[in-house]
Amino acid sequence: MPDLAALLPPPVLFFALGFAAGALRSDLAVPDALAKALSLYLMVVIGLKGGAAISLPGATEGLWPALAAGVALSLLLPLPAFAALRATSALDRETAAAVAGHYGSVSVVTFAAAAGILASRGVAYEGFMPAVLAAMETPAIITALLLARGSTAGLFSRRLAREVFLSGSVVLLLGSFAIGWIAGPAGKAQLAPFAEGLFPGALCLFLLEMGLMAARQLRAAGRGLPYNLIAFALLMPLFGAGCGWGLGLLSGLSAGGHALLVVLGASASYIAVPAAMRMAVPKADAGIYVTLSVAITFPFNILIGIPLYLWAAGT
Repeated sequence: MPDLAALLPPPVLFFALGFAAGALRSDLAVPDALAKALSLYLMVVIGLKGGAAISLPGATEGLWPALAAGVALSLLLPLPAFAALRATSALDRETAAAVAGHYGSVSVVTFAAAAGILASRGVAYEGFMPAVLAAMETPAIITALLLARGSTAGLFSRRLAREVFLSGSVVLLLGSFAIGWIAGPAGKAQLAPFAEGLFPGALCLFLLEMGLMAARQLRAAGRGLPYNLIAFALLMPLFGAGCGWGLGLLSGLSAGGHALLVVLGASASYIAVPAAMRMAVPKADAGIYVTLSVAITFPFNILIGIPLYLWAAGT
């Protein structure tokens, strides 16, 4: 069982602070210009780290089957999530698509907690798994944008495909990923003060702002979270974990790598996708998509999900 620091890392505590301040009608606020700058910064750093992880010597040995499995999970999981939300809730298309995108993408902290438990048990896993995590950030965003604008059939529309694939958030994530890959370890070392030193603090400020926004939007609508959405936030990780379990078997991963792919399938983003949705789908209700991901799915995965997923993967 992870300790309190794994369950409540500072970024999550800052989300709780923002949510509490918003719920209590505090005048605490993060300026819009700073919030947008934080979104841009987080996407740049996530892309750089992912590209740098793949550029490391030997990182690609045995990587491609696992990478294909991870990208498939990220790209496809938003589809059943979106269908379930539209069938069982009154969410508008944009909000349902934004929520679905969160459940195709991944949580770095959930991954780190699972990796820490494996290390404490002496269970080894493939060194390229952080690269699989990084590659899973963006495909779900692309699917969510397609769903928000029409349907996945829109890929065959040149206008819609251009709008989605040239969306600022997608261009920034993919471009930063390519730059990190090209720059390699030397570039990673050069950018370490920017990409690593500032990242924890920027993430705390970003989640503070997300907490404020979530509480205020929920309060303005005069509602809490409906039970059907809470049920979705608890059941969707189990569905994603099952998909990750099946693809992990096909990927030829070790028991540790298989367990981490199951965890990735179950996790939900609260960094890359909120930042992208805030920029690309401003009509989506952040009070729904951020709260489901951070306040329900994240603690469920940490407390109950990870032990279950590791057991299912034989670790």
